[in-house]
Parts: sequence; structure tokens; C-alpha cells
Amino acid sequence: MRLIALLLLVTPGLIAVYGIKLIRDALFGEFHDLYFHIALQGLAGILFFAGGLAFIGGFILHRDRKRNLTKGRFKQSNYPE
Repeated sequence: MRLIALLLLVTPGLIAVYGIKLIRDALFGEFHDLYFHIALQGLAGILFFAGGLAFIGGFILHRDRKRNLTKGRFKQSNYPE
């Protein structure tokens, strides 16, 4: 079970790392044939990085809320606004 949890965290991390690589390659003019234009490559890199980072951040926030480690504005309220 821990192996599955580890894979769930490593996979978005690898996607974020690949996004950083795509951004770097777009900035330095290294074009990959998979993308039709270098701007699309940079945009895909930004999306991959942001998506991976958001998943890992959401996982950590969820875990900390469950363990009552959050303070102030990150505490989950029972009443939706």
C-alpha cells in the first residue's frame, strides 16, 4: 500500500520536472518535434509544472488538515461560504 502512495507522489513530481525541462528548452531554443511551435512547448511546460506542483501541494495540505497541523486560514470550516 505504501508503494502505491509513493508512486502517487512521485508521478506528479516527475511531471513537474519534465515541465521545468520543457520551459528551459523553450527558453534556450531546443525544439521538440512533439510540439508544433516553441511557444506551445513553453506553455505545455508551464502547465505540467503548475499541475504537478498543485497536486503535491494539495496532497500535503490535505494531509496536514487531517492531522490538525494547519493554522488560521488553512483550517477547513464546516460552513461553506
